[in-house]
Amino acid sequence: MALGCCRFFAASFIGILFFLSLCACDRAPNYSFMLNATSAPTISYYDYIIVGGGTSGCALAATLSQNASVLLLERGGSPYGNPNITSLAKFGAALSDLSPTSPSQRFISEDGVINARARVLGGGSCLNAGFYTRASSEYVRAVGWDSRLVNESYQWVERRVAFKPQMGPWQSAVRDGLLEAGVLPNNGFTYDHLHGTKVGGTIFDSNGNRHTAADLLEYANPGGLTVLLHATVHRILFATKARPKPMAHGVVYRDASGVKHRVYLNRGLKNEIIISSGALGSPQLLMLSGVGPAQQLRAHNITVVLDQPMVGQLMSDNPMNAIFVPSPLPVEVSLIQVVGITQFGSYIEAAGGANFAVSPQRDYGMFSPKIGQLSTVPPKQRTPEALAKAIEQMNSLDQQAFQGGFIIEKVTGPISTGHLELRTNSPEDNPSVTFNYFKEPQDLQRCVEGISTIEKVIDSRPFSKFRFDYLSVPQLLNMTASAPVNLRPKHYNSSQSLDDFCKDTVMTIWHYHGGCQVGSVVDHDYKVIGVDALRIIDGSTFNASPGTNPQATVMMLGRYMGVNILRERFANEDLEN
Repeated sequence: MALGCCRFFAASFIGILFFLSLCACDRAPNYSFMLNATSAPTISYYDYIIVGGGTSGCALAATLSQNASVLLLERGGSPYGNPNITSLAKFGAALSDLSPTSPSQRFISEDGVINARARVLGGGSCLNAGFYTRASSEYVRAVGWDSRLVNESYQWVERRVAFKPQMGPWQSAVRDGLLEAGVLPNNGFTYDHLHGTKVGGTIFDSNGNRHTAADLLEYANPGGLTVLLHATVHRILFATKARPKPMAHGVVYRDASGVKHRVYLNRGLKNEIIISSGALGSPQLLMLSGVGPAQQLRAHNITVVLDQPMVGQLMSDNPMNAIFVPSPLPVEVSLIQVVGITQFGSYIEAAGGANFAVSPQRDYGMFSPKIGQLSTVPPKQRTPEALAKAIEQMNSLDQQAFQGGFIIEKVTGPISTGHLELRTNSPEDNPSVTFNYFKEPQDLQRCVEGISTIEKVIDSRPFSKFRFDYLSVPQLLNMTASAPVNLRPKHYNSSQSLDDFCKDTVMTIWHYHGGCQVGSVVDHDYKVIGVDALRIIDGSTFNASPGTNPQATVMMLGRYMGVNILRERFANEDLEN
C-alpha cells in the first residue's frame, strides 16, 4: 500500500484529532476588572466569592455583578493575547504545553485514558471543539429547571458566543451519509437537541476566531466585579462554633508568588461562596476544605468539617471512539459541525482536514510523542531516544499522510460511574480519578451500535468520494486500533470484535462530570447539603452529560442560577434583563 496503512493512520490520527480540543480566542476585551492576584490585598470582602472562572463561573459572575459585589478567582491566566491559544496556526500547542502556566493541565485517569482539565479564564470553552448545542427538553424537565428561564439564558449566551458554521464538502458528505445510514430526520441547522441528523452551532466565528465563556464577562457590571488571575484557592473557611451546621464565610488563596490571601463574605444572610471549579476541581476543593468522606480526609490529615461520603463519587466520562478515514481528495479543516443523534444512545460527529503539521513546529498536541504518550511502546522503553526517533519519523512523513478526517461516536449518559480521590493536600496536584469506561454493558452496546453506524456512513454513497476503495472498513478499524490513543492493553485484532475495538480505542471527549451531584452532595438549588452559604454550580453537579456537547448548558447554567440567586436576594425586582 502506498503509504503503509498503520504508519499512515497513526500519524494522521495523532495530527488531526486535536481539532477536538483546542482554543483560538482572538480578541482581548478591555476588562478593567481583570487583575493579577499579586496586586490584590491580603484581606478583602465581597458579597459573592466564586471559585473558578470557567465555563459556568464567567456567566455566573457577569450576572451576579449587576446587583452585588463579586470576586471571581481563577487559578489560570487570561485566554487573550497568548499566541498558543489565540493563533489557529499554533493549533495543538496549548495541549502540548506541560508548563505550570499552561491553559491545559494533563491528567491520566486510572483507566489509562489521557485527559485534560482547563486552567484558564473561560475554562473548557478554550480547550474544546467548539460545538454548541442545547440540552434536550426532556433533560430540562428531568432536572426540574424552569424552561422559560432556561431558554432565555441560552439566548443570553448565544448573543455573545454562538454562530452558524460554514459547511464544506466533507462535512456535508458526513451529514448526507448519516441520513443514508438511517439517522433521520434531517433537522437542518439548529441549536436544539433533536433525534436525527443536524448541523449544530459553533463558538468559532466566520473568521475562525474562538469565542469563549470569558467573552460573557462583557455583560458584567465593571463596578461590581473583580476577576483575579493566577489565584489558586487552597481551602474554604467555615464558621462552626455555636451553629447548628458549618457556614462558609471565606476562602484562602495564593497568588503566583505564593503569597497567601484571605477573602471573606460581607455581612448579610444572602451572601455566599460558590464553587465553579469543574468536575475535578469542585470535589477536590470540598475535600481539601474538610467536606467529604471522613476516612479519606483523615488519611490526609485534613480536619473533618462534614463527613459527606458522596463527594467525589458517581464520576462519569462519556467514552469517545473514532475511526480515521484517509481521503483521496483534500478535506476542509473543520471541527465538529454535524451530529447524528441516534435513538439507541450514541452521538455521531466528525472533524477533518489537513492538520497543522505544515507549521514549522509540526506539533501534534496531547497525543504527540513530544509529550511522551506512546502507548504502543512499553513504559521502560519510552526513553528520550525512542521519543526522538518517533518524532523524526513523523516529521519525515509526506503531507499526504495527513489528509482525511475522523468520524467519532460518543456514548450518551453514560451509565458507568467511578470515583475521585485526593492524591495530595495540594490544590495544584490532580486528584486520582477512575471513570470505569464500559463497566455497564449498555454503554458498551451503545458504542458498538455507534461504530456500526459509522461503518454505514463510510460505506454510503455520499461519502464514497472521500475514501479509498482499497481500504475496507475492517482495515480502517485495525489502523485505528494500532494508534497510540490511550495507555490501555490492546487485543490482537480489534476489528474482529467491535466490543474489543471500543475497549481498545476508548478516549475522552472531555465531557466528564459528577462528583458533586444534585441529590447527593447539593440540593436542587445547588446548595451544598449540610453546610450554609455554599453552592456548587458547574458540571460536577450533573447526573448525565447534557446534549451532544455540554458547554452550552454549562454556560446557560451559570446565567440561569445567577438570575435565580439574585431573585432570592431581591425578590421584588425584575432581574432577567
